[in-house]
Amino acid sequence: MKKRFQRVFEGVAKQGESTLLNQIYTELHITEGGAAEVNQEHEVRQIEAASRTADRAETSIRPGDIFKAPPGRSEPIRTVLTKGVAGIGKTVLTQKFTLDWAEDKDNQDIHFIFPFSFRELNVVKEKKFSLVGLVHHFFTETKEAELCSFEDFQVIFIFDGLDECRLPLNFQHTDFLTEVTESTSVNVLLINLIRGKLLPSARLWITTRPAAANQIPADCVDMVTEVRGFTDPQKEEYFRRRFREEEQASRIISHIKTSRSLHIMCHIPVFCWITATVLEEVLKSREGGELPKTLTQMYIHHLVVQAKVKTVKYDGGAATDPHWSPESREMIESLGKLAFDQLEEGNLIFYLSDLKKCGIDLRAASMYSGMFTQIFREESGLYQDMVFCFIHLSLQEFLAALHVHQTFINSGINLLEEKQTTIQQSPQQPQLHHLHQRAVDEALKSPNGHLDLFLRFLLGLSLETSQSLLRGLLTQTGSSSQSNQETVQYIKEKLSESLSAERSINLFHCLNELNDGSLVEEIQQSLSSGSLSTDRLSPAQWSALVFILLSSEEDLKEFDLKKYSASEEALLKLLPVVKASNKALLSCCGLSERSCGALSSVLSSQSSSLTHLDLSNNQLKDSGVEKLSSAGFHCCFFFRLSCCGLSERSCGALSSVLSSQSSSLTHLDLSNNDLQDSGVKRLSLGLESPHCKLEALSLSGCLVSEEGCASLVSAVRSKSSRLRELDLSYNHPGDSGVKELSAAVEDPHCSLETLRYGHTAGAPHGD
Repeated sequence: MKKRFQRVFEGVAKQGESTLLNQIYTELHITEGGAAEVNQEHEVRQIEAASRTADRAETSIRPGDIFKAPPGRSEPIRTVLTKGVAGIGKTVLTQKFTLDWAEDKDNQDIHFIFPFSFRELNVVKEKKFSLVGLVHHFFTETKEAELCSFEDFQVIFIFDGLDECRLPLNFQHTDFLTEVTESTSVNVLLINLIRGKLLPSARLWITTRPAAANQIPADCVDMVTEVRGFTDPQKEEYFRRRFREEEQASRIISHIKTSRSLHIMCHIPVFCWITATVLEEVLKSREGGELPKTLTQMYIHHLVVQAKVKTVKYDGGAATDPHWSPESREMIESLGKLAFDQLEEGNLIFYLSDLKKCGIDLRAASMYSGMFTQIFREESGLYQDMVFCFIHLSLQEFLAALHVHQTFINSGINLLEEKQTTIQQSPQQPQLHHLHQRAVDEALKSPNGHLDLFLRFLLGLSLETSQSLLRGLLTQTGSSSQSNQETVQYIKEKLSESLSAERSINLFHCLNELNDGSLVEEIQQSLSSGSLSTDRLSPAQWSALVFILLSSEEDLKEFDLKKYSASEEALLKLLPVVKASNKALLSCCGLSERSCGALSSVLSSQSSSLTHLDLSNNQLKDSGVEKLSSAGFHCCFFFRLSCCGLSERSCGALSSVLSSQSSSLTHLDLSNNDLQDSGVKRLSLGLESPHCKLEALSLSGCLVSEEGCASLVSAVRSKSSRLRELDLSYNHPGDSGVKELSAAVEDPHCSLETLRYGHTAGAPHGD
């Protein structure tokens, strides 16, 4: 069986892009905890967040070590859930894992690895199998070897692409199954295998896009990992490896950096490949002409490049021949219909039945996947069943937008209407803004932003430059400036409403696709001149400020609220910027418990970039700290709460945070609060927890006496303590307290290295 994997996966690995991907990026980032966060935004926004958190100090592991317990963990890892957006490299990593095992390079304690994809499991969802029968069906070698039991072997099951699963995975109401030879439906089989009722000795690796991660209950997952894609240096490395000529590579890298949309998308390896293919062709054909700046332009060029390849390679034409023949147009129209219909249903992969609904038969499907291999492809996988997909979700979204646009231009039918009606249009000017307004409304109603990128493409296709590039494919509408201006105005009106940050940000990207940057330019000019007054900003202008700050690498390294407005109202409006920032300075801003409620959503998010949060000199009080503590501090390492009106009650809440396995907190400043000995006692309980990661604690001016010091001595001498620095200046520890703490500093078995006491922040042994 190993030889079969070698043949199949080596064929994949020898493809240029897969090899390049393996060379540049072969790590996963561990996210501690059993639950997988569900993100309520389009994957492009998740990519943007991931690109900002990629440089954070997190644990990275080789794919081959995926089942090895990290340091400090005693329990074995049975089930790993790996999440990542479409095209980020999840499947490549599972293939690399299996190939390394098959070539005897890794995991040689494993007897069998059985890689399944949900694409193929979907095909047999109506059939019944035992676990042994399912393995025999897909891996015929095991049947020939009469392998009928797995209990005596080390086995790994890989289930790739949970987001593509069409099986009903109901973990709440499913019969238990414990026998590997007992037949049942495939979904019941999978549920019991994942639950550990069936073959508990097996290990499982499940991959998924983030939106589908919550289909697996948290108590069934031992470790969550994430494929983060390319960091900024890896993007550059990709293009320098792809283009050996230094001048050409430098120009392409420089161009991508000038467009935030393109730079964000290059976080995905597949998009790097699309970009490289397009820019190489454009530079060759235009001899240094203008390069595409928007996503729509990039995808239009990609379509034109593939049409050109088809004309030359398959039709025997010349590079100067028209790209679009009647057959090519029909292909794109059929693929566009398929893309839109399946986008509405949320499907990334399609079977022959899906294709037939769009008038595509098997012969046509094979022809499409043969001629337009970089747009649409057939995947027969390791086994026997044919499935089809677009090379990336974004390309499906682009073709869906092209289909909706062209249908409206040709027939006046708005495919986004629930009851599709034909809008009367003048012969001279189709009223595109009717279509656009409906598309904006539908995108804003989406709970997870699944139409955000589709909307950007739909608007970008209405520009004359887009129509010029697609001449021969698109019906030309002539000048659409007036219609587009009405769309721009409609978007600005929507920006004046109470929208979520995600929806507002996407609308600004939409304005970019329509070449309108007026709102952003207006705020940028005010920022540059120092005349920005947040007291007079409209909701749309606030949204523009958020968009600008989220595009600024400098502001996101250290966001200081006082630069804009030291007020609670400003914080609430700029909360997305806080979430995207590495360090947030919010001291002396008149914040209250209300702010804490809003900030708790930032602290609880695993996608947050925030590592430093300074809330000192605000009247947060105990109720506010309790709200912050309930968030769990998944992202924040450094936390300042000095002079915040806190008491013993806050210490109880913070002690729970320190005891939490999911907390990242390493530095905590509670100075100048009325904590007293009772509060320090409660805090010390958290310090003694084996999950506590705290390394530095400031309790300066917190009315701590000998009694409180005794609790701290007990905590820092515990085997699990990681505390290295303790500031007790401006307290009353007494001689015995100082003596015991100083002895702890001298003890080589104690982690405490620096102690401050007395009235200055002096050396460990002095007032």
